[in-house]
Amino acid sequence: MMPQVSISEHEGVRYLHLGSAWVQGAMRLDAPDQLELHYIRQMMIWSLFQTDPRRIAQLGLGAGSLTRFCYQHFPQARIDAVEINPEVVQASRLLFNLPPDDQRLNVHTVDALDYLDAVYGELDVLQVDVYSDQAEHPALESEAFYQACRKALGPQGLLTVNLLGSERVHARNLHALQESFSAVVWLPETHDGNLVALAFVDPPQIDFDDLYQRAEEIHALLGLDDGKEWVDGLYAWMDQD
Repeated sequence: MMPQVSISEHEGVRYLHLGSAWVQGAMRLDAPDQLELHYIRQMMIWSLFQTDPRRIAQLGLGAGSLTRFCYQHFPQARIDAVEINPEVVQASRLLFNLPPDDQRLNVHTVDALDYLDAVYGELDVLQVDVYSDQAEHPALESEAFYQACRKALGPQGLLTVNLLGSERVHARNLHALQESFSAVVWLPETHDGNLVALAFVDPPQIDFDDLYQRAEEIHALLGLDDGKEWVDGLYAWMDQD
């Protein structure tokens, strides 16, 4: 049985929940196009490395924030969102400004693994944020799952994934990612316990001067002022590694 969708609002922000108090998505009512949650903005870290994606997919729709944002800011790209719970899709359409399907946007109410099998090698960017109602760990986190993600991406493909949970949850997911991708990096854990990882099909050549310049471009083009923070986080990750 699918968890029931509920909605709350607080200080001008509308939240989506799945059978518990855990927040599964958010939208600021007077700024619906911005990415409200910190970790959701971090899920756009791939834009430091990929400037012209042709096909972007999200596994886990939530309030549709990433889907709306990519649809708006990457007009050259086809956007797929995969959400197994039809109530979540309905709520995103009615209450979170998710646009209707068209030639560029398709919302698939299917199992994530079935979708991945169907798009073998076709994706440029894959964003994964799949959680059950209690949000103790990702609903999909096996090595086989991450290998399926890898196979759905093209030769320059990038994956970002939200890892919410304990240190043990983070460790086992990072290990599975490292077994499946040629390179994996991650940002510092947020105050809410979210850890966002970025995985590469092809190992990148990282030039931090170029990345800081790209962060400025992301601010100008996407309205995200988090880019410098992402690059700082990558620098700190490499320094400790």
